[in-house]
This record gives sequence, C-alpha cells and structure tokens, in this order.
Amino acid sequence: MACHTRSNSFPSRPHPLFQEVDEHLCRLRSTEATSTSSSSISHKLYDLQDLHDCVDRLLQLPLTQQSLAQEKHEKWASEILDGSVRLLDVCNSAKDALVQIKESMQDLQSIIRRKRGDETGLTTESADNAQNQLNNLESCIQDQEEGLECLFRQLIKTRVSLLNILNH
Repeated sequence: MACHTRSNSFPSRPHPLFQEVDEHLCRLRSTEATSTSSSSISHKLYDLQDLHDCVDRLLQLPLTQQSLAQEKHEKWASEILDGSVRLLDVCNSAKDALVQIKESMQDLQSIIRRKRGDETGLTTESADNAQNQLNNLESCIQDQEEGLECLFRQLIKTRVSLLNILNH
C-alpha cells in the first residue's frame, strides 16, 4: 500500500504557469515537423515569443527566484544563461539571413525593371507576375523580421530577469 505524504515546503499542485509553459512547449513540438511556409514560421516565432513571455512571468515568482538564487543551482543557472546567449546568436543569424534575402530580392526587382524595357527581356505578363511574387516575398520577410525582433526583445527581457535574480 502506498503512503502519500505532503510536504510543507512544496505546494500540492504546480503553479498554473508551469502548465502554461508545458502547453506552449507541446504546441511548438506539434508544429515542429509541419509546414515551413513563411506564415507557419511567423506563427512559430510568435509562439516562441509567447513561451518566453510565460517563462519570464515564471521567473518573477518568488519561489522560482529563491530557488535560482541558491548556490546549489548555480551551475544550472549558468547553463540557462549560456543557452540564452546561444538563442540570441541564432536570432541574430536569422536576422542576417533575412537581410541577405532582402538584398537579393531587391537585386531581382532591379533586374526585372531593367529587362522589362529590353526587347530580349521579359514579357510584361511574366515581369508583372515576377514582381507580384517578389512583393509577396517582401511581405513575408517583413513578417519574419518583426517576429524575430519581438522574440529577440523577449529573450533579452528573460535574460535580464535571470541576471537580476542571480545578482540579488
């Protein structure tokens, strides 16, 4: 027969924020293998931002702060900080890639404009079609940039929270 005991030091139920973090993680994992369309990627970026917002709220809980501030958790906290730097680096790399894509796209738009008047160039219909596709791509890139920027700010906020907890 199992004996159930309660501890005075731990709550009987986890804080609702823990469940919210789990839900965000499950949602992100379920979309991991799905579409890689630009709208899907933008949606995933906003889901990541929501997850980090939830983690930041979790870090504001006194029990979490007390636990992280204990010396026995120093290695774990250090790993979290290192991970946050890696995530910031990934965001910066993604931003750089989007800038390069935008530059290439602008080059293509310039080529289309030049070739449109050239007799060996593009037909008006194909030039218009290509221009429309590039405009759609530009809109998608803008969404990606906005999502990355929001995520980047949220990562910074979470990192600042962690550093404040560890320094107090």
